Amino acid sequence: MRCVIAALLLSLCAGCATGSNAWVELAGQRYGVEVADDDAERARGLMFRDELAHDRGMLFIHDREEPQAYWMKNTRIPLDILYFDNQRRLVSQQRDVPPCALGDGCPPYPSDAPARYVLELNAGEAARLKLALGAELKFGRGIPHS
Repeated sequence: MRCVIAALLLSLCAGCATGSNAWVELAGQRYGVEVADDDAERARGLMFRDELAHDRGMLFIHDREEPQAYWMKNTRIPLDILYFDNQRRLVSQQRDVPPCALGDGCPPYPSDAPARYVLELNAGEAARLKLALGAELKFGRGIPHS
């Protein structure tokens, strides 16, 4: 019985980093985030979703800081795509990026500088927060701080 309980607890904790308790803070606003930290999760992103709650987002964690480019393939909701460097400082923004149903014909939205972290929020959030380059992204519980 103990083995069954231990196995259950381990399986529940396996998704702790990507669980609903993960959050980031940007310009004094806290967002619950899903964490995409492997190739499969980063590739799927927010595809095929019809909505994103106003206080939610997706945080993409890359293995290293380098130029990034995101696209909106199969993404149904407009987004702000925010790029952060190793120090979690905002280095580039793509605001009000529209949905795209063109499959592989969807255009890329590149960063203007190397980035390691990418935060996707509902379109309009960057304007609402009056985000400027250099804004700091703070990590909360459930997100690796490497």
